[in-house]
Amino acid sequence: MASAMIQTASPPVQPVAPPDVPIQRHKYQVGQAVYYTSPAFGRASATGNYTVVKLLPSEGDDYQYRIKSSGEAFERVAKESQLDKI
Repeated sequence: MASAMIQTASPPVQPVAPPDVPIQRHKYQVGQAVYYTSPAFGRASATGNYTVVKLLPSEGDDYQYRIKSSGEAFERVAKESQLDKI
């Protein structure tokens, strides 16, 4: 007894976002210099020039970044809304 062949679409196709939905991307890139404004509840001394070290996933509508200041031994996490181009 021969088995029947089942035909499927080949190769499988991934869904694609409709063209009218803009694809959100990070505004800043790794290595880019940015000006960080610390939140009102944080340390005001943290405000200043930083370098983007890593792109992080979004938190709601705001992308996040790992940033580093040459004057600090540690890195910070900042939201895109806290950063400006230098």
